[in-house]
Amino acid sequence: MGRAHEVRAKAMAATAAKRSALFMRASKEIYMAAKSGEADPEMNLALRSAIEKWRGQNVTKDVIDRAIQKAKGGSAEAYSAGRYEAFGPGGSLFIIDTLTDNSNRALVEVRSAITKKGGHMGSTAFNFTETGIFSFKGNNRDEVEENLILSDVDVREVTEEDGVIEVLVEPAAFGQARDVLADLGVKEFEVAEITFLPNEPITLDDPEDKRKYTELCDMLDELQDVQNVYTNVQ
Repeated sequence: MGRAHEVRAKAMAATAAKRSALFMRASKEIYMAAKSGEADPEMNLALRSAIEKWRGQNVTKDVIDRAIQKAKGGSAEAYSAGRYEAFGPGGSLFIIDTLTDNSNRALVEVRSAITKKGGHMGSTAFNFTETGIFSFKGNNRDEVEENLILSDVDVREVTEEDGVIEVLVEPAAFGQARDVLADLGVKEFEVAEITFLPNEPITLDDPEDKRKYTELCDMLDELQDVQNVYTNVQ
């Protein structure tokens, strides 16, 4: 059928693998959040945040509902969290979080992906700052910042651009900040999560470094044990 068919088939397979991995990540995180407390997002902040996070990545309602029902049904599945740090192509840095029922498999697969693209495992976390981030539509930046400060929320920064407000807070203040924003009428978030932001973001100018970096990100994205990937590349 020719090279064009092979390329299309490979692209479709990669897309399917990424989608499957995405749904698995969402299911595990929502399941664990539901198991940690009430299986009702109105009563469980962690569950509500997880649902909104994955909805923002186009995870279907069916996947979300099945994970919650699984937790309600008393499933005995257990996942352990892991965190790996690595150096990638062109000075790229990675923090890779896993959630898995087989820690040895997770380590082997992450390390294999890193080394295949010329990287190596190593300590990189000091190059990042853990941060709570909220992003939502709005044009009342000053009001948002004032209410957060008056409520003694440990705010790092509040910005507004093109009708979207972004709020950065200390991780410990995440739940408190969310409550204040809800009182201000914020019902939906484009982003609402605790993440790692690079202290000094970089760009990759060399085409070969860019190619290897993109391929590495794709490989990690297809691993079902990988939950989150943080990088310093813009």
